Parts: sequence; C-alpha cells; structure tokens
Amino acid sequence: MSEQWWRNAAIYQVYPRSFADGNGDGIGDLAGVRAKLPYLAELGVDAIWFNPWYPSPMADGGYDVADYRDVDPVFGTLQDAEKLIAEAGEHGIRTIVDIVPNHVSDRHPWFRAALAAAPGSPERELFHFREGRGEHGELPPNNWKSEFGGCPWTRIDDGQWYLHLFAAAQPDLNWDHPRVRREHEEILRFWFDRGAAGVRIDSAGLLAKDAALPDLVPGAHPHPYLDRDDLHDIYRSWRAIADSYEHPRVLIGEIWVPDTERFARYLRPDEMHTAFNFDFLARPWDAGQLRESIDATLAAHAPVGAPATWVLCNHDVTRTVTRYGRADTRFAFDAKAFGTPTDLALGLRRARAAALLTLALPGSLYLYQGEELGLPEVEDLPLDRLQDPMHFRSGGTDPGRDGCRVPLPWTGPEQPFGFSPDGAKEPWLPQPADWAHLTVEAQSGDPASMLTLYREGIRIRRELRGGFGWLPDAPEGVLAFRRGDVRCLVNLSASPLPLDGEVLLASGPLPDGLLPTDTAVWLR
Repeated sequence: MSEQWWRNAAIYQVYPRSFADGNGDGIGDLAGVRAKLPYLAELGVDAIWFNPWYPSPMADGGYDVADYRDVDPVFGTLQDAEKLIAEAGEHGIRTIVDIVPNHVSDRHPWFRAALAAAPGSPERELFHFREGRGEHGELPPNNWKSEFGGCPWTRIDDGQWYLHLFAAAQPDLNWDHPRVRREHEEILRFWFDRGAAGVRIDSAGLLAKDAALPDLVPGAHPHPYLDRDDLHDIYRSWRAIADSYEHPRVLIGEIWVPDTERFARYLRPDEMHTAFNFDFLARPWDAGQLRESIDATLAAHAPVGAPATWVLCNHDVTRTVTRYGRADTRFAFDAKAFGTPTDLALGLRRARAAALLTLALPGSLYLYQGEELGLPEVEDLPLDRLQDPMHFRSGGTDPGRDGCRVPLPWTGPEQPFGFSPDGAKEPWLPQPADWAHLTVEAQSGDPASMLTLYREGIRIRRELRGGFGWLPDAPEGVLAFRRGDVRCLVNLSASPLPLDGEVLLASGPLPDGLLPTDTAVWLR
C-alpha cells in the first residue's frame, strides 16, 4: 500500500452513535462498526474517520472529551478500538481518529482541578481564566462570541470567568502552556502506537489565542483567536511525530480559513498533509460557483504540493439531498431554519450528479455515512429528542445538527431498520417510518440506487489518475473536465446536452443520448 495513500483516498466518516448498534442499547458502538466492516470494504473506501469515541458527558456529541486515552463505555472499550483498528486493516481499511485539541470537557481532570484551585494557580494556567469587567467583575472579559452563539465566557463561584469558544461544558485550553503541548503530543503517540493511520484535527485554526484576550475588532488582523501564526509551530511538532513512524501517519485539519493563501500555509510539507475544503461544501448548486471553488481550491493547493479534498456533507452540515432540493442550495449555519421548503426528488437528482462530480475531481474524497444511501435531513424530529447545543443556545430557533445524525437504516421494513438487534431499545434519535426503501438491503440489489452509484463510482475512481483540465467550449451551465482519458460532464443548465463517447457511469438516465439537467456522466 502506498505511503501516500491519502493523496487519492476515499475516506468514510463514521459518526459512531449513529452507524450501527451492536449491543442493543439504541446507540451505535464499535462492535456495530466491526460487524459492518465487510460493507465498508465492498463500498471500496480506503479509510474510516471516526468522530470522537472518547469518554464524554456528550454535551456536544463527544467533542467534550474527558479522557483522550480511553473509549466511552457507551461505545465499548479501548480493547474494542484496538480490535477495530486491526480488523479494519485486515480489510485494507485504515483508521483515522478524531483529536479535539482546542478544548476539553468540564469533567476532564485538569478542569476539575482548576475549579478546585485558587485564581492564579498553576491548575488554572492550563485554561483561560480571567477577571470580569465592570465595577464588580460582573461583565465578561471581552466581547467575543461563541461558535455556538451567545457569550463564550462563564463565571464561576469565586468570580472569575473561563473561556469556551463552544459550549460552556467545553473549556478552552491555553496553548501557550508547555504542558498542554506536551500532553497532546503524547496523545498522538498513544493512538499512533495503536495503529491509527492518522488524525483529524478538530477546530484546528482556533487553538492559539492572543494572550491579552483583547476585544474582537471586525476586520482586524491578526485575529485574536483564529488562524494565528503561533499555530504553525504546533503543527510542525505534530508532523515530526507523524513522520517518525515506519509508516508515516497523516494529519488532517478542520480549518475554516477563507483566505486561500493562509489556508495553504497549513499544508506546507512540514505541517499537515491535507485539510477539509469547506468552501466547496458551502457553495450553491450553480455551475459558475462550483467551478470558481474548484479553481480556487486547486490553485491554493498547487504551490505547496498538497492534494485537494472534496466533501458534500458531514456531521455538522445539512444533508446533500435536502440542501440541493431547496431554493437556496448553499450551506451556511446562520441560514438554517425550521420549515424550509424542500423538493427531495430534485435534491436527490442533484445529489447523485454531485456525487459523480466530487468522485471525479483530483485529490481525496470524504464521504459522510448515509450519503451513499441518499438519506435526507430528518427535519421533523420531536423537539424533546433534540440534543444538539446549537439548537438550545439559539433559543430554539436553529434546528441544530441532529437531523443529519439520525441512525442509519440497514435492513427490514420498519424501525430500527437493522440499526439495532431485535429486542433492542429505541434508537437514540428516531428514524423516519418511510425509510424502508433507503436501507442498505433495499439498495444493494438495485442498479439505479444511490448505493450502487457510489460503489461503482468509487471503483472506477481508482482509474482516474490523469491530470485535471477543463474542456474548452463547454456550454454555459455545464461543468466539463478531463481526468486522463475520462471526461466528466455535469449539466446544471436548463437544456439537455448531446453526448459522444463510451458511457462509464451516469447519475441518471440518458434519454436519446442526451445529458439531462441536473445529471452527470463519465465518458471515455
């Protein structure tokens, strides 16, 4: 297997709570994933990226970590994780674990010790504790905003405030402190030593803060906590650790940086290997917008020799079938709202075309669980079942992210559709009653299904090793490019497009040799 497998990999994202339930408690677990490894091998993926499986109070779906060196009992044990990594390797599938370095859980031993210690103590230096403003310290230390909305400061009993760029249960670590840096270097080695092929770094652009914690001035540079230059020394030290292994490990960054030149700095040869491409994910279903994003992405990666990444959806983002069926097809957190009209048939047609588009682009592909089944966003979850802090911190106006985290349907005509064994507890989030036609079982034997499209697309994708180039004279509204001897055409215009060449794969029917609107095809 190539040491640079990650440059062209198809990587499958597993959200453990919702993938497969092995023990019948209604929550997905590592035993469930191990049982489904043959499915992932048949799908053809090169690696699995797991969302956090660590011990956690689940204040933010596991991104509030209480212990980075263990597995939450709801998912299994550390030994289960080691077995999973080994068994996945036997199927030719590598494992990528999620690292959450910006913050810990408020149940983490370090933070508990900090709360028990006095202001100015060594324990509190590991976090960002500050006195408040105002006559009696009753106002937050600065004007920053939480990534989840509202104030990112919480006051404790002795009057000090602590910083949490996310939920209050996720206190931010102080990355100026050498102990914090040493700890995370040891965590990397812990998982690399157990066979993890790499790590995905959560909120990778937020770790470093201006020590003065000044007010945020719109447009000011450098930003007090986003994309600060201090970050690059951190990731250089991590890269040195990753490269020290006989089979070098891979660093994958979650970096939301709109400046493409600054984004590329994280991908220099001595820093991260790849980073998520959020610009492409957020663009609307529009030929000009998508082409602009593709060009900008490839241009940003070229100077540092890093591969681009392509993704349509993840555990934070409205599912593709739903998003592409709306009047506004872009993705933005502040645009999410209850009751948005959606044409799911239109969304599915576009999602199928988008699948072939992303599969044909050069670089690596990330596939969020359930996208290969064409699952829609579940938008009618009972309000009393919602768990996402984004919903609650918005005062109930934001639907949150639970709708893309509903457990997968595997088999059978009714809930839980094989997600759990017979006699199990109800899944932690309810599945729609009409999902029988979306199960893996139902789609496996259907040549027109989304699952078959992804299986074929991933298989053929391995042959697409030629350079990328736009085809000249493509009609307006049509994305047309070449990968070696294969042409990819995606018709976003209002008119059918005449075709010539051998059809390798199409996202939909091609009546009379024409490429209909919202359809993609690969031609040789």
